[in-house]
Amino acid sequence: MSRSCRTTLILLVMSLALTACGRIWNRPPPEGEPVLLTQDQLAATWTDSEGGTLTLKPDGTFVAEDACNDYHYIDGFGLSDVKRSGSGKWESGSNKKQSFVGVSFDVDHGQWLSAYSALKRGKVLMLWIRVGDEDNDDPHCILTSQAS
Repeated sequence: MSRSCRTTLILLVMSLALTACGRIWNRPPPEGEPVLLTQDQLAATWTDSEGGTLTLKPDGTFVAEDACNDYHYIDGFGLSDVKRSGSGKWESGSNKKQSFVGVSFDVDHGQWLSAYSALKRGKVLMLWIRVGDEDNDDPHCILTSQAS
């Protein structure tokens, strides 16, 4: 095997290994483009793949019905991994190209806090958050709403 072939092969193997490491430690976000959303676009009912909903109201409150989330909240006993239902307050923020939504409400032994990022795929708006430990292959929590 020629030297240039060996070099190419070594570079290919190294790039695949580095790509695999990046995949393990930083799973990519769902398919879609970062998007800036107005308060009116955010104040909607967002639905996950199993029918759970997160309704963000214009007055800054929300209602969650079996909504997916990042499964991390402080409850005095560690982290919870169940879908959440309840109500509380939400706030939005953004950088130059993407909106973010923070939700929080009190639960029996503490407070549930989650921060979703906004994406758009076609006419579908998404709020998403990573779920669980990056080393696991847990699916992302994705809530969707139709663009208005």
